[in-house]
This record gives sequence, structure tokens and C-alpha cells, in this order.
Amino acid sequence: MIGVCCKKNERDIVREFFELFKTPWRLYEKGQSYDVVLVTADEIPEVDANLLVIFGSDAKSEDIAQNITSGLRLKNVFLNYEGIQLPIYGNVLTFNEVETPIVYVTSSSDIAGLEFETPTSKVLRLGYDLFQEISLLLSVGQPMKNAHIPTLEIHISMLRNWIVNAGIPLVEIPPVPKDYEGFVCLTHDVDFVRIADHKCDHTLFGFLYRATIGSFLNFLRGKSSIRKCLINLRAVFSLPFVYIGLTKDFWLQFESYIDIEGGLKSTYFFIPFKGRAGNKVSVGNSRRRAARYDIRDVRNWVKLLSEKGCEIGVHGIDCWHDCEKGRLELNEVTQAAGVEGTGNRTHWLCFDSNSAKQLEDAGYSYDSTFGYNETVGFRAGTAQLFRPLGANRILEVPLHIQDVALFNPSYLNMTDEEASQSCKEVINQVLTYGGVLTILWHLRSIAPERLWGEFYIRLLEQLKKHRVWFVTAGEVTKWFQLRRSVYFTDESFSDRQLTLSLKVSKELPYPEFALRLYKPISQKAAVSWKSAEHIDIPWSGERSMTISLE
Repeated sequence: MIGVCCKKNERDIVREFFELFKTPWRLYEKGQSYDVVLVTADEIPEVDANLLVIFGSDAKSEDIAQNITSGLRLKNVFLNYEGIQLPIYGNVLTFNEVETPIVYVTSSSDIAGLEFETPTSKVLRLGYDLFQEISLLLSVGQPMKNAHIPTLEIHISMLRNWIVNAGIPLVEIPPVPKDYEGFVCLTHDVDFVRIADHKCDHTLFGFLYRATIGSFLNFLRGKSSIRKCLINLRAVFSLPFVYIGLTKDFWLQFESYIDIEGGLKSTYFFIPFKGRAGNKVSVGNSRRRAARYDIRDVRNWVKLLSEKGCEIGVHGIDCWHDCEKGRLELNEVTQAAGVEGTGNRTHWLCFDSNSAKQLEDAGYSYDSTFGYNETVGFRAGTAQLFRPLGANRILEVPLHIQDVALFNPSYLNMTDEEASQSCKEVINQVLTYGGVLTILWHLRSIAPERLWGEFYIRLLEQLKKHRVWFVTAGEVTKWFQLRRSVYFTDESFSDRQLTLSLKVSKELPYPEFALRLYKPISQKAAVSWKSAEHIDIPWSGERSMTISLE
């Protein structure tokens, strides 16, 4: 059992951290017994625990007691722990070498973490503020330059490794289903439905340029093929026939996605109201945010998608900053789709520190806006669903891979080979740490002039090679909500046996949870966190379990 002695203003973020690191813990109480005590408070309690972990960028009373003298105070640096690079966005206190160093500042080799022994405990002293780091990740997020780093998951892995290497068994409910490596959530933002909706506007003129001159320039740069150039030119010459209804509109791609995904259920986010650009949008040319369609214009397609098992969500306009408008947008989509509730992804990924609360009060079941427009990766430092700060119920389904970020000339502007490697790196991180890989492929992205369909097909084939569960955003939200409803009420370790008591919801998830056990490691056999082994134990919702460590 982990006892957490934190500052009062950190309690909410502590609770959220341990929903992600789903292991037995409690807020520290004097006189209680704990295997591990984690301290971020200013005063260090006198504890009798196998492991004491102290975080903080200010000097602590324990530092004086152990003759630990501090060095520089740095900010926004990378730390090196066993070869892994961890960005720290707040302050880092360095130490003079009087004990065993375990963490270094990458750029200067200054010591940012020490290990030492007291008569009662093994002690780790880390010179950064753990829960301030977690708070920043789940609110503002990481800068784009560090998007490739699953920073929050590295924080969890380091703590887990320190516990196991201290000879303490650790059990957790991993963020993956039993016998799987993770989830995949396929999503499609429906910004445009038909090119026929656009006549003599910036969208049409942009299409004409990119399908002709832009397509030819991409061919010269080796980013496209002559075949794609010809497809785009044919689409341009077919435009008059599209407008008069003699040729199918080539931007209307719902059936193509159904065929490509072959029964894999995905989530479509639809615009609730046409002609509304929305308020408080600070990006240039914000008037272009207004769509030429709304969900009532495509009710037949919505019905078909629903019959195929797909989920219909809201591509919100003002819901991110206005609860009442958000409620109207939600009602418009749910009524047109014939569903009771759904989630949101805001058009153009508009989001601020109050958005989660606005969406929650408006009645949304989840949000999936927290990601990058300009790059791919982990804005929150994790692929797990989390509760944004300030909200009580709603969960965030983080966004990781977006087509426009990969291929748009204004963003990463990658070749297919470069994009494949970038996606592979993100996929591998999700498979390593668990959670859900959320992919956004816009409706028009497999049509001329983008023609990103072949890449999307290869991406799906790559994912199918792994043990992943394809889910809608609503399904993965329910799974993580059920995981959050489980609590470890007691834990004891004796005679090579681990006894657990749990509070469990009556409803069990599908696919099932697992209990993951990390056996304690002796000091002589301490291993790298990258090679620590675990055992997944079948679990059918029992409220008490005794697990042999033999």
C-alpha cells in the first residue's frame, strides 16, 4: 500500500494520477502502516516504511538530516534515468554528491535524484515536483517538440520500478484489456461532405490549386506519383458534371470508409449547425470555420453508419466555451442520429482550461479534442483516458495521430515513408504503456486532392498485426469508467502471499480487466525498469484475492 503525503492543493491531481497508475494507495495518515510513503508535502513525516520517496524542488527537512546540500535550481530541462530522457517543465533542484545518484540532468550531468538508507527505510530524494508536472500535462499539455515522449507514463514507470526494486510486490489494473496490448479508436471529423456545396469560395479555389499545380509540384518533389496527379486532374475536369448531378461527388466518402475499415467500428464527428464559424476563435480566417452542411443534411448517411455499428459524435462549434450552446449542439446531433447521448471533438481542436467543465455541464459523455493540429504524439504524455482538471465526470480521449498534421504543407509535410515511421513510433509507445491509440482521418482525406487513402489502409494493416481492440470513442470511455470504479480497499503482504480487497462495480467490462503483478526484486537482483517482468492474473471481478508470489 502506498501512502501519499501531499500538499492540500495537490489532492485532486494525486487522485487522478492514481486513476492512471491503478495500484493500492491512500492519503497518508499518521500512525498507519504503509509499504511505501510518497511525500511532496513541505514537512516530512516520521515513517516506518520499506521505501520513502520524497519529491520537491525546494530543500526539505530530510535533506538537512542527511547532510544533503543542494546545488543549482534549473527549469525546463531533461532528466536521464537509466538512459531514458524525461522532460521536466517546472523547477529541478540539483544535489551535491553525498549519496548514491540515480537521476541526472541530461545537459549538465548534475544530480537530480539520490538514494540512501536510514535505519528504518530506503529513501529516494528527487529534485522535482511530481504532481505539478502531472497537473501541467493534463491541463496545458506538452510543447510540440516533446510530443513523441509519453512523459506521464515514464513518471509512472519510474515510480513502479523504484517500488519493485525495493523488494515490495506491486499489483495494478493495467490500462489494457486482458490478453491485449491496447485499444485503437478510429475517428473521422466530417468538416466537408460534398465539394458540390462549394462554389466560388476559398475551399473550391484551394482544391483547384492543390489538385493541379500543387499535385504536380508534389510529384516533382517525390511526394506524389504520376498516377495521383492524373486522378486529381480527372477530378478537376469532372467538377461541372458533379455540380449538375451527372457524376458522383468525389468528396462523399462514407461508403469507402465502411469498405476500407471492413467492420471495424469507428466514430464520426458531425457539425451540428451549418454557417456558424463560432466565437472566441483566435486563429486567422476564423470565418472559414463555418461549414456548408449540418447533420440534418446527411441523416441518411448517419443512419447507414449507425447500422454498421459506428458511433455518431458532435463536431462542436461553441461547446468548448459556452455550456448552453454546447447543450444545443449536443441535442441537435443526438436527435438527428437517434441516440441518447454522445461525446465531442471540437472543430479545429479549440480547447481551453474551462472546456471540460463546460462540456460536462452540457451533458457530453466524453471529449476527444486534446491533441495537436500541427504534429502527432502525446500532448498529455499518455494514451490513457483521463479526467481533465476542474471536471467531475467527463473523460478525455486523447488524440494522437492526425492525417492533416502528417501531410499538410503547413505542418509536418511528410512523405509516406516519413509518416509511416512517425506513426510507428507512436504506435510502439502505446503498445508499450497501454491505453488507446486515437487516430483522426478526415472524411475527405481519401478523396482527391488529398488521396491519403492508401496510407490509411497500410496504417490499418499495420495495427491489425498487433493484439489491439478496435473500439469507438464511447466504448473505450465506458471501459475506462469501469476501471476507475474499482478501488483497492486493503492490501497485505506476508508469507510470500499478497492479499487484496477490492470495491468492484456490478457491471464487468468487455473485454475483461486483468490484475498485473510485479514480483518484489531483491536488492542484489535489481533490474532496469525496461526489463522488469510482470504476470497478468485472470480476474473476474472478485472482491478479495490471495495471490502467491512463489
